[in-house]
Parts: sequence; structure tokens; C-alpha cells
Amino acid sequence: MRQSLISLFALMVFGVSQASAGPVRLIDATEMNWETTPEGVAFAALQGDRFHESYQALVKLPSGTISPAHVKSANMYGIVRQGQTAHYARGDAPDAPATIGPGSFYHIPAGLAHVSACVSQDPCMKYLYQDGAFDFLVTE
Repeated sequence: MRQSLISLFALMVFGVSQASAGPVRLIDATEMNWETTPEGVAFAALQGDRFHESYQALVKLPSGTISPAHVKSANMYGIVRQGQTAHYARGDAPDAPATIGPGSFYHIPAGLAHVSACVSQDPCMKYLYQDGAFDFLVTE
């Protein structure tokens, strides 16, 4: 897991070629553009268009949010910023999933059917990086 976290940050830091280097980009928290889905999940884009390419974003999930089992076509990497979250493979026992809190890292491999949930009384906020376009393919 530590190697995955190091790889994620190496990709973020060194993945941009020197030719595309530009000014430092800052986004103040008060200037985030949050878009909320009909399910109440909010996304603030940090880099990239999540529906067309790899991206980085902040995501907020209301307390008690539990996704249906689903897969993603790209690898998902996340760091929990607020709340307690659970991510488990479809078929694993959902009655006592392992949970992680602020500062914790997770990786969900592309193609793995899984469930994600905000299990704390407070809403959850996560930093996300996905190495391809966002999709959410519900499984049976």
C-alpha cells in the first residue's frame, strides 16, 4: 500500500512533462466549484474532465451513503479527508467492513466489483485520482 501511495504522488508530481510546465495553480477552498449529483454526491474538479480523461477531484458523500456494487474502468486512488469510509469487494461481508478515516489511503483496482460507503455520522470528503475517465457501472 505504501508503494501505491508513493507511485500515486510520483505520477502526480513527475507525470507532467517539463514542456507543459506553467505557473503554480492554486484553488482556494472558498473558490471550489462543487457539482452535486441527484444522489447528493458532490464533486469539485481539481484537474481534468472526469467524464473524458484521467482526473483529480474532491468528493463529498452524505452520511449513510452506500453505493450499489459497481465497477470502474480505471484505477481509483483516494485519500480520506473527513469522515469514515468503507470500500469492500462485492461478495465480502458488508455487516462489518473495515473502515478508514482522515489521512487514510485506498486503491480500488479497475474492474473490481465493489461497494463504497460513508459510514460515519458526519459527511465524508475524499481526494480522488482516477487514471482514466470516470464511470460507474452497476453490477448485479
